[in-house]
This record gives sequence, structure tokens and C-alpha cells, in this order.
Amino acid sequence: MKDRIFNFNAGPAALPLPVLQEAQEDLLNYKGEGISVLEMSHRSKTFDGIIKDAERLMKEVMGIPEGYKVLFMQGGATLQFAAVPMNIMQDSQFAEYVNTGSWSKKAIAEAEKLGRTVKIVASSEDENFSYIPGNISASQEAAYLHITSNNTIAGTQFASYPDPGRVDLVCDMSSDINCRKIDVSQFALIYAGAQKNMGPSGVTIVIIREDLLEKSPADLPTMISYKIIGGKDSLYNTPPTFGIYLIKLVLEWMQRSGGIEKIEQINRQKARLLYDAIDKTDFYRGTVRKDSRSLMNVTFRLPSEELEQKFVAEALENGMLGLKGHRSVGGIRASIYNAVPLAAVQTLVDFMDTFEKANG
Repeated sequence: MKDRIFNFNAGPAALPLPVLQEAQEDLLNYKGEGISVLEMSHRSKTFDGIIKDAERLMKEVMGIPEGYKVLFMQGGATLQFAAVPMNIMQDSQFAEYVNTGSWSKKAIAEAEKLGRTVKIVASSEDENFSYIPGNISASQEAAYLHITSNNTIAGTQFASYPDPGRVDLVCDMSSDINCRKIDVSQFALIYAGAQKNMGPSGVTIVIIREDLLEKSPADLPTMISYKIIGGKDSLYNTPPTFGIYLIKLVLEWMQRSGGIEKIEQINRQKARLLYDAIDKTDFYRGTVRKDSRSLMNVTFRLPSEELEQKFVAEALENGMLGLKGHRSVGGIRASIYNAVPLAAVQTLVDFMDTFEKANG
């Protein structure tokens, strides 16, 4: 559409245009039922079909094996920072965390607020979170090992995941879920805010091995109990119905687009295009070790903060939104999630070349 600009925001982020168009068509009158999904009862037969389709599609797209449950929860990944230790960690146990930046630190802090014992088994804080630590090993007595797969702020991503042995691996996958093919069976629990790759803000996807549901203590608050939410198929109370409907549409779009394998191929092409543009010149400087670079959040600096401000302003004038780096680190950040088309990245790369010629 001619009046839409390229959206590089880190989240809430770009949604596929066909998804927005389908939602627009359904907004006033969903499939001829005379009402919107926004108005529809979550107990209705129609919405029951929508939420069941969303769970089925998640399993199909991600290749989730038998023995796992998909939950649609609320509160974002931030609530999961507390929900994870409260559900699957006994008071007498300890958990181990890998610290790769802001979101890992928040997850650690939430667990510690609850009085849980947390041990940091690896960290990249010594180099300002510019890399993913290697040779991560877990104590076999730990309740779980927690990682954050992608750091939206620093622009790092696990290229491969640690093997914790018999210890359960828990992953905050908010900013790179479904950007590439993974083996879900490596994980005991995956959680992800939907607003990067899967839908709008307001829905949190939790993929949990079913045996863990029984670990939820009976005295947990209802809305963070995996056992209760899972036992009611995410319909214990009124869920974020429109958000779940949009997740279903995004998953259908992924299937039509060739599935996660094709999505990954395009994501790698986008990232390679942008990183090549950074590496070919001294004007732009990447902030991350090459072996830890994210497919989703590309971060770089210019020679001065004044030039960075000018870059962001002129990019917006040229139809590119959301390129300012996170307030905690500055610089430039291009979030190139699944819904960001290759044409957007090519437009950005062309602009970078023009901007350097004018200001280098």
C-alpha cells in the first residue's frame, strides 16, 4: 500500500500486510456472523474454533512434538519472569541463568524478588553484552537453566542452544520465536510475548512440556498457574480474543509463505544484506561480535551521536520508522522481524549508502 511506511520498530512491531487486510475485512462482520471478533464471546463455538486453530497451527508451524501444550496467557514476558520460578521451582531448589543483557537481568531480578536462589552460570556483561557466552554448562541439581535467545537491545542471538543435560532448559524467545527452525524438544518451556513475530501486544505464548503442568503449586495465583490455564485450554477467564485471532492469521500467513524454513531463508537474506552494508565501510560500526549477531535486531553506530540523530530523522523522511537504538544504549537498531519485507531492508541499505556519501 502506497501510504504505508517501512516499520523497523522493535515491538510492537510490523505485522504482515495480508494479515492486517484480512483482519480489516473481518473487523465489522466476522465470516458473515454479523459481529466482530472484538465483540465475540470467548465461550462461543466460533471463538473456540479460533483458539484451537491457533494452538494447532503453532504446533504445525514450529513442529512441536507430542507431549507439549500451547498456552495463551497475558502479562507479557515480564510476568513469565516470575511465573517460571513460581510454577516449576521448589523453594528448596536453585535455578541457573545465563545473563546476556537487559531482559535476562530482569528475569533474574524477578526470580530473586521471590526469594529464589539464582546462580549466574555465564554472562557477557564484561563486554557490554556484545556476545553470547560459549561453553555453557548447568549443574545437574538445578531446577532449570534459563536463557534469553535473542537480545533486542544489544543485537545478539544464540546461534545454537546449550545442552543442559537432564536439567530442564527454559527460554525467553520473545524476540525471535519462529524466525528460524528449532528443535522444540530441546526445551522444557518456551515463552514469548507475541508482539515481535507472532501478533499484537497483549498475548504471551507459552509452550510447555505437559509433565511440568503438574509442578504448579496449588496456592499459586490462578492467572500464573500453568496447571490451571493449561487445564482450561487458555479459557479459564476471558483471554485476549482479538490478539489470539491475529496470531492465528499470522500462522496461516507463515504457512502460505512457505513455512518456517522459507521464513528463515528470507530472514537470513535480510540480515546478510544489512550486515554486509555495515561491514563494507568504516562509517558504520557494528556493535556485536560476528558469531553472535542477531537475525532480528541489527545494531550499529555512526561516527557521532549527532549523525545518528540525523540518520534517524532523514530515514523517517524517506519512509523508514523505528531506527533509533534503545534509550539505554543509543545508536541505530533495525528490527527486521518476519513481517519486515526484503524490500524494506534493501531500501534501508540504499539509504545508508546515500547517507554515507552525503555525510562521510
